Amino acid sequence: MREARPHDSRLVRWICLGAGFAALALGLVGIVLPVLPTTPFVLLAAACFAKSSVRFHDWLHAHRIAGPLLREWHEHRAMPRRAKRVAYALMAVSFGSSILLMQSPWHRLMLATLGLVLLFFLWRIPVRDAEDSGVDG
Repeated sequence: MREARPHDSRLVRWICLGAGFAALALGLVGIVLPVLPTTPFVLLAAACFAKSSVRFHDWLHAHRIAGPLLREWHEHRAMPRRAKRVAYALMAVSFGSSILLMQSPWHRLMLATLGLVLLFFLWRIPVRDAEDSGVDG
């Protein structure tokens, strides 16, 4: 993982810090809203914190839930198989229930299309199993 190195400009650091907190807030909202993805916003927050605050960057990478996923992404550009399965399941539940609750065929089609696009995007992300990481056990 690359070290966080804040930008030289104070203005850019403040903008990145604000963007990082906004992205983190959107990621938290995405936990409960079915069409707002959490992971991309957490990755964006980590990137913004890397350019604005070593303290918040390190805090996010040390977080018990976000930290391992961020480290896996930064080191290998992959995600654990279990996390991918959970993401598939949550997408199926959230998009499926949203489609069933919609009255308009147009909204159902729009949600189904968005769900398929996100499914394809997630499917393209490589998976690293525990045995790939060199951990014995």
